[in-house]
This record gives sequence, C-alpha cells and structure tokens, in this order.
Amino acid sequence: MPASDVDRHPTRKELDSARRTFRKYESRDVFYRAATDLVSLALKGETSINVAEALAVLLQTWNRSYYRFHPATAQHFEALEAVLTKDAVWLADVRDRSIDSFGSEDEAALIATFDDFESVLGPVGAAKALHLLAPNFLPLWDREIARIYGLQLARTGLNGPRYVRMIRTVQGQVERLGGVDAVEGNPLKRIDEYNYCHYTKSWM
Repeated sequence: MPASDVDRHPTRKELDSARRTFRKYESRDVFYRAATDLVSLALKGETSINVAEALAVLLQTWNRSYYRFHPATAQHFEALEAVLTKDAVWLADVRDRSIDSFGSEDEAALIATFDDFESVLGPVGAAKALHLLAPNFLPLWDREIARIYGLQLARTGLNGPRYVRMIRTVQGQVERLGGVDAVEGNPLKRIDEYNYCHYTKSWM
C-alpha cells in the first residue's frame, strides 16, 4: 500500500474495531501488559527485576526477529543498562508526559536518546522500549508500519529523525480524535493496535 493511501486519521470507531481484532488474534498482548507493570515496579525499586530485565519481557516476544541475530547475553543487558543510566534524567522527565506536549524543543534530546537505544536494540526495539518508559509520550512502530507511513527504516544511527516524524504523525492523529482524554485507554497503544492490525498483519 503506498504511503499516500494511508488513513492518517483513524476514527474512534476504527480504533475500537482494531482493539477487538487485536485481542482476537494477538496472544502476545499479555506480554505488553506484564512488561508495562514490571517497568513501573522496577522504576520504583519495588521488584527484584531491574528495568532492563523488565523491558526484555516485551522485547524478546514483540521483537523476536531482532534477537534471532542479537542474542540476549549478559553483555546485551549490560549495554542496555548503560543506556538507561546515560539517559535516566531525560527519561524521568518525560515518563509522565503525554504526546500532546511534544514540541520542537524536545526533538534534539529525543533523537539523541533514540540513537542510544537503537544502538543496543535496533530501531523497532528502541521505539518499543521508549514507549514502555514513557507510554503516553512515545509511540510504537515496526518496520512495516514505518514503511507504510513513508518512514522506511535506514541503517542504525539514521532513524531518530524518522521517529520524530512518527511522533508528529501520531500527535496529529490523537488531536484529530479529540485529544488524549477522548480515547479510552492509552491512545498511543490504541493507534499502534490499529496500525498493526491494518498494515502489519492485514487483519482489517
């Protein structure tokens, strides 16, 4: 499907349809819910699992293709922990923000953080991890969704600006839906369900 044919503004009715379809066919949604809770607990120090391990609950199921070629070794977790430490201040600042607050002043810091995570997790894993760390601020994507939206993923280190463009697109979608409070649940997750069902899997 050409990028020009993408429905840039799904309706709430379409999001509801996508949610029903997603729950019917995608059994891995339980890992998203588990990872969301584990990340929250890990950030508060209320579990023996650290943040990198909590992220891995989702990444090793939702990003399996990456781990076929990048084993989840101790060195991998150490690299992820190093990135989490490096970007801890910025991540704490955006943890509770919503996407409607994203502005041009956020772009440089986001690109730098995305590049750090991408170097360890690849462009798809980076977006998934960042979403779990700031679930109402940073959206998800996969390679097919990025392609459909005209953001064909490039080699590592070049995708940060593309992710900014994805954020701007999702920001516009949320605004068109009536804002973050007009959508039941997390609008970023709901839009990702729509994209995944419609474009990645062609279930709709």
